[in-house]
Amino acid sequence: MSDYVLEAINISKRFGDDLVIDDATLRVERGQTVCLMGPSGAGKTSLLRCLNHLEKPSAGAVYIDGELLGYRRRGDHLVELHKREIARQRREIGMVFQSFNLFAHMSVIQNIVESPIGVLGLDRKEARQRAMELLETVGLAHKANAMPDELSGGQQQRVAIARALAMRPKVMLFDEPTSALDPELVKEVLDAMRTLSELGMTMVVVTHEIGFAREAAARAVFMERGRVVEDGPVEQVFTNSSNARVKDFLGTVLK
Repeated sequence: MSDYVLEAINISKRFGDDLVIDDATLRVERGQTVCLMGPSGAGKTSLLRCLNHLEKPSAGAVYIDGELLGYRRRGDHLVELHKREIARQRREIGMVFQSFNLFAHMSVIQNIVESPIGVLGLDRKEARQRAMELLETVGLAHKANAMPDELSGGQQQRVAIARALAMRPKVMLFDEPTSALDPELVKEVLDAMRTLSELGMTMVVVTHEIGFAREAAARAVFMERGRVVEDGPVEQVFTNSSNARVKDFLGTVLK
């Protein structure tokens, strides 16, 4: 088994004539937290969406635990898998979006247990026990029977994290998970993510939260105009980058 739970090799993505990802490579070791950073429009979210085949790369390949994602090789060609097979692979990859996307008509615990029961085949008792453990992890066990509209934005995002974890993914993807929150609610979500990092969850996080990156991430990956222009240990990237664009960007956000 590879040390890399996630590999994206030479990924490019076009939307019409617009090249939004340009030959980007990203490798993530098991248990590692990687923060994906850069200015708006750098291609971070597009790359993240290619990592779970929500967007199909125009070139390159993504592997989960060594398995090619979304395609099978037939000679020198790639043939796209059936939607059912892609859905099976996608179970290995949890994703938390900027918006919470909870089912408004379901309680917190119902939001978490339905997919493990319907997709993974867990019995309801086992799914509920797992859901309560995850709610404990994100600090919301006391809200198990609440409805989404009774929760703050930060609480809803933590429920969304627990829901993604309930599918037992090998890697978690976060697309600026605090960007839709009021400033006073950001800390509670980042604290939950720090806990996951400490527990050894493999995570790729698109974020501008420098403090979180420094505390929780092993690596920082900086993107500019669709390209990965720097990839290294967090403190090396933040304090000793040789890339002028990276230094300019960090000089702005670290002020």
